[in-house]
Amino acid sequence: MTVRIRIRTRRFAALAALTVTMATGAGTAHAVAARPGGSVPFIAPLDTVSNVASTVPANGDMNPYGTVVIHENAGELRAGNVLVSNFNNSQNQQGTGTTLVQISPDGQVRQFARIDPNNLPGSCPGGVGLTTALTVLPDGWVVVGSLPTTDGTAATAQAGCLLVLDKHGTVRETLAGDGINGPWDMTSVSHSDRSELFVTNVLNGTVAGGGNEVDQGTVLRITLRTGRDDQPPVREATTVIGSGFGQRTDPNALVIGPTGVGLGREGKLYVADTLHNRITEIPDAEHRDSDALTGRQVSIGDHLNGPLGLAIAPNGDILTVNSGDGLLVETTWCGDQVATKQLDSSGNPPGAGALFGLAVDRDKDSVYFVDDATNMLAQLH
Repeated sequence: MTVRIRIRTRRFAALAALTVTMATGAGTAHAVAARPGGSVPFIAPLDTVSNVASTVPANGDMNPYGTVVIHENAGELRAGNVLVSNFNNSQNQQGTGTTLVQISPDGQVRQFARIDPNNLPGSCPGGVGLTTALTVLPDGWVVVGSLPTTDGTAATAQAGCLLVLDKHGTVRETLAGDGINGPWDMTSVSHSDRSELFVTNVLNGTVAGGGNEVDQGTVLRITLRTGRDDQPPVREATTVIGSGFGQRTDPNALVIGPTGVGLGREGKLYVADTLHNRITEIPDAEHRDSDALTGRQVSIGDHLNGPLGLAIAPNGDILTVNSGDGLLVETTWCGDQVATKQLDSSGNPPGAGALFGLAVDRDKDSVYFVDDATNMLAQLH
């Protein structure tokens, strides 16, 4: 497959410098611990990385962030396809990307939406810059985060919002305020007529901090109720379930703070605490009515190297991708890092600045991830 564009963003070059590369050389895979009971880690038998398709749409948006697998047909959405959000525009300015693309497993690409920041149905402070916060709810409602800038720099970053699109790619609603401040990543769970969004936020005091660490990153649970007569979901409640996460701006990296989230066994929400190079756990995330602060530390350091995207493997393990070295790490719920895979080894240091969003495929036997070094959706299988 031909790689059409290869631009490494300033954000990831800076992230690479923030962490110490702890993993082994490019192109290698290592089992680093035994799973409880001797079972095989989910990623252990996966040994091939293949490009699926370019994530760059007609308008030239780049730097793919959000990655989610579609599980049911609805409108323009097709089950088994992967939806990807772009954070940068064609001039590589961060926080200005406006497109979502839908990619089939065989590499067919369609633009799902191009969002006009001047024609939104509600408030979205600062405009549109699509982040890793991306999920698909029942009936094809797509929710994507926006952390916008006017010129690609942290100095112009504003609070943004969550954009709610229908199954045809039209923005029908915006969710703003009440704790939403730089929505950076997201996962969701739905039951009957209720959906819960779990959203990390990274702009609480960070711009004013001027590059210093500000421990005000949050995790929100936003409760939505299904709308009637094809109306978008209704926001019913917002609860702070996590806070105190480290975050800071950077002249080259825009913002660094809590990123990937995944809902695991017993309702535990796992959070990639990027700045502190660890994974933490918020218990009873779906029902708690109190703030767990940063939660319980699950695993820190070792093969974790600036973890960004996070997904839950079919066996319940936690999958994270490193900003510092292009490594995928599998960690058990009790904190053992049981396997690693090198997903990208380009650049210097190898793999730095390449990875962000990831998702387990619909058949639960491979992993999709976006490679920002090449602006591609790729697959580990």
